[in-house]
Amino acid sequence: MKLKTAAALLAALAAWSMLGLQLALTLQNMAAAGLAAGLWRYLGFFTILTNLGVAVVASAMVVKPSLAGPRVRLATAASILFVAVVYSLALRNVWHPTGWQAVADHGLHDATPLLFLVAWLLADHGALKWRDALWAMAPPLAYCLYAFARGAADGWYAYWFLDPHALSPLKLAGCIAVLSAAVLIIAFALTAVDRRLGRRGLGELRDLSL
Repeated sequence: MKLKTAAALLAALAAWSMLGLQLALTLQNMAAAGLAAGLWRYLGFFTILTNLGVAVVASAMVVKPSLAGPRVRLATAASILFVAVVYSLALRNVWHPTGWQAVADHGLHDATPLLFLVAWLLADHGALKWRDALWAMAPPLAYCLYAFARGAADGWYAYWFLDPHALSPLKLAGCIAVLSAAVLIIAFALTAVDRRLGRRGLGELRDLSL
C-alpha cells in the first residue's frame, strides 16, 4: 500500500471511529429525550460535521481519489485544522471531559486533525491557485447559517460565540469576522504549502509502498 493511501486510510478510520464513539455517548446522554433528539443534538456541532467531512474525503482518497480533488482536500483540511485551533483557544479550558468522552474529544479535536493534515501533506500537490483558498470559506459560512436556523427553531446553540442571545449583534458579527479570517488564513497557508510542495515534488515519498 502506498504511504499516501495508508495515511488517508488511517485518517478515515480515526474519524469514523471517533464519530461512532461520540454518537454513542450523545445518544446515551440524551436517552430520555429519544433517538431523534439525540441525533439532532449530535448533528448540531461543527466539529461533528467537519469530522464527518474528513471521514468521507479521507475514505474517497483511499477508494476513489478522483472524488477528493485538490479543492475538496483543501477545504476539508482548512476546516478540520480550524476545529483544532478554535477548540484549543476557546473551548479546551472550559470543558474538561473524562472517561470515554475525553477519548472522543481528543480524537475529534486533536487526533483527526493531525492525521488528516498528514494525509493532506502526502497527497498530490501543485494544482491549487491562490483563489482556491476562498473555497475553504464555504463550510464554516454554511455552518453559521445552519446554526442560526437551528437555534431559531429550538433555541439551542452549540457554541457560545455563535449565540445571538448571549452576544450583542456587534460582538456576534465580530466573532464571525474573526472566525472567518482564521479559516481564510489557514486556507492561504495550506495553499502556500501546496504550491511549494508542488514545485519540489514529493512523488517518491507519496508513492512509497509499505
